Amino acid sequence: MKHLLTIRELSADQITHLLDTADSFRDISKREIKKVPALRGRTVINLFFEPSTRTRTSFEIAAKRLSADAVNISVSTSSVSKGETLLDTARNLEAMAPDCIVIRHSSAG
Repeated sequence: MKHLLTIRELSADQITHLLDTADSFRDISKREIKKVPALRGRTVINLFFEPSTRTRTSFEIAAKRLSADAVNISVSTSSVSKGETLLDTARNLEAMAPDCIVIRHSSAG
């Protein structure tokens, strides 16, 4: 699993590829049906430890438009509310073998 925390970890070619791919989705976003099968059969877990409307919603919409199964977890309904640590939560979710885990937390990295 690749962890992307900052673009400093990417080569110039990887950044260019990422931007070119994003540009191709601009055309898709203008279509009546905005879904593509890029992540069909994949599972994305979005885990947000702080309040968010735009970011959480944008990640959920992105996963769904890429045809992924999106699972959205808010900290208030997770075991964190019972004292589970961020690391334990991440390990438990990783054990479920999702294809991607998106975490928004106030801690860096």
